[in-house]
Amino acid sequence: MKPVGKSSYHSYVRRDYILNGNRVFIVSPKRVAPGKPWIWRAEFFDDCPETDLALLARGFHLVFLEITNNFGCPDAMAQWDVLYRELTERRWFAAKPALEGLSRGGLYVYNWAARSPGKVACIYADAPVCDFKSWPGGKGKSRGSAEDWARLIRLYHFKSEKEAIAYDKNPVDNLKPLASAGIPLLHVYGDVDETVPYQENTAIVARRYRKLGGTIKLIRKKGVGHHPHGLADPAPIVAFICKYVSCE
Repeated sequence: MKPVGKSSYHSYVRRDYILNGNRVFIVSPKRVAPGKPWIWRAEFFDDCPETDLALLARGFHLVFLEITNNFGCPDAMAQWDVLYRELTERRWFAAKPALEGLSRGGLYVYNWAARSPGKVACIYADAPVCDFKSWPGGKGKSRGSAEDWARLIRLYHFKSEKEAIAYDKNPVDNLKPLASAGIPLLHVYGDVDETVPYQENTAIVARRYRKLGGTIKLIRKKGVGHHPHGLADPAPIVAFICKYVSCE
């Protein structure tokens, strides 16, 4: 990785790099926890960062690959593979990071976990997109986003909308590799989310994952829509992650 900048992030040191043409942000804790644990965030860097800051205080590194608005497409996932190898083989980061997916970031963390289930400690997903037919497709209760839907079809190299709708590797469809690997899941969601409806995303994941023998914890935010993400007190999220990733 080529270093291209250094700055302050909420009193922590953030270093920026270029890897394979993509920008990488790595925020370092003041004291690194044994084993060099890390939280790998997908999308929306520094949006509702309470969980990230709490983990930094516990000795985690915070990692972000700036491949935004790519909906976890296969080309983006290939770049995640490149960064994973860089961090684990050359920089001695822990072999199994915790993955964090907010909103459309859910597509990234679930798609990468499905292709690399042995490399994931746990997943924290917040109001996550788990079926792109729901959002941005708007084929259910969500209004979706026509612009993002067209972009997704292009990025996934689908020949038509019909092919996109028939796709069978959305997170809701592709949970078996995660369950077989024993990856624990945490979903935080608003029960009146109209953008990424619970019933079309988290509810389906929870039902299917449990049927596969997987472990999933749900934290419901009553009367909350798609925003804000996270929890005012991130302690339950941090406790979940630290149960599966060694903390100080």
